[in-house]
Amino acid sequence: MARQKRTSQTLEKSDRRAAAIASIDPKLDLGNGLTLPAFLTLIETMRTHENTYNTALSNLDKLYREMLETERQLGDMAEHMLLGVATRFGKSSVEYGMAGGVPKNQRRKGLRGEPSTTSAEPTPPITSPGRNGSLTGAQNGQTVPSPLPTESA
Repeated sequence: MARQKRTSQTLEKSDRRAAAIASIDPKLDLGNGLTLPAFLTLIETMRTHENTYNTALSNLDKLYREMLETERQLGDMAEHMLLGVATRFGKSSVEYGMAGGVPKNQRRKGLRGEPSTTSAEPTPPITSPGRNGSLTGAQNGQTVPSPLPTESA
């Protein structure tokens, strides 16, 4: 999306005021450097700066669009390069891995979204407090009977 160009309401107001003052006296001098020619010069300087700024924004927009297009082309070529390596050396080759691909024989065969279980530590057993506050479940590798009454038929 193109950047918003700047328009100065102060410039527009000053332009109208200069036209109105020119109708009084085209060479009006109010003293202390307040002359109509100086006012008109400052108006033109502001107009030049505003035009230069807006042109720079347009050039920046063009450069940004060109950069995005080049980035898209680069992504496409990177993908084609990897596919070319896969075609020449195979998807299970060391070269494919060196080029940034995951060799076919090293891919994880699981459901997407599953966390990997690479932890070497076993998970601790789940313990829960019984009715009297003592823990039930396995502790130190021992089986503890549950204090809950069992139903007999």
